[in-house]
Amino acid sequence: MQIAVLGAGSMGHGIAQVSAMAGHDVVLRDIEADLVEDGLEGIRTNLQGGVDRDKLTAEEMEETLERIEGTTDLEAAVEDADLVVEAVPEEMDLKRDVFADVEAATDEDAVIASNTSSLSVTEMASALERPERAVGLHFFNPPHIMDLVEIVIAEQTDERTEAFAVDYVRSIEKEDVVVRDTAGFATSRLGVALGLEAIRMVEQGVASPADIDEGMKLGYGHPMGPIELTDHVGLDVRLHIAEHLRVELGERFKPPQSLRRKVQAGNLGKKTGEGYYVWEDGERVGTSGDWGTDE
Repeated sequence: MQIAVLGAGSMGHGIAQVSAMAGHDVVLRDIEADLVEDGLEGIRTNLQGGVDRDKLTAEEMEETLERIEGTTDLEAAVEDADLVVEAVPEEMDLKRDVFADVEAATDEDAVIASNTSSLSVTEMASALERPERAVGLHFFNPPHIMDLVEIVIAEQTDERTEAFAVDYVRSIEKEDVVVRDTAGFATSRLGVALGLEAIRMVEQGVASPADIDEGMKLGYGHPMGPIELTDHVGLDVRLHIAEHLRVELGERFKPPQSLRRKVQAGNLGKKTGEGYYVWEDGERVGTSGDWGTDE
């Protein structure tokens, strides 16, 4: 297939990478050339890491890169696409505008998907003249490592679009779960609830972030604890989702005060070097605040 990915950040370039690795031709688009190049460099870094770990060959890396091109031109990115996946910031008005712009520039049979982790795909689809071709494709971070894609069926999504989405997810060798379009879907709703409660436990002095995370990894088999995952996702992203779920589902999703304070201070997690943990060169080296080291 021909696939366009809109947004070259960590999610966007990851989606572009896994699509190209599966043999699809991909155009990665962002609003500035520097952002596009950063996304392409992220893909090259990910692929080189795979080569270094013997997960793929140097030839497979080069073949993947040959299937990806970057651009800042929206129309050029989407005009021949069978599938367009938006991975722009989690702002409803922005996503609706992107959906409408994409529809104006694509073939009428192209499927238009959102990578949103919690916003209403039904509301996004209402910006389209043909909303039946809208669907949610909620990838998990980082897309080239995580196996799951949550397929979100909007009120308007038709059977053809749902089947297309399932086929695409399986073509990139990911596992799919199909959910209806409700606040937080299935995974974000549960994941945010766990993450917020873990943060409250830290605030109450129940245990250190490291011990809470280790308990969930060893006791429940989670690959990453809920507080470290919050740092990976971004504290600003988690706060935004929690506020949305609070409006939709009630006070049980009220964000903890420490989460608000850290976001206000610009401590957004791994991407800024500090959240609930301290990070250097992408590696966890300590715990923020009174807990000190997490050794």
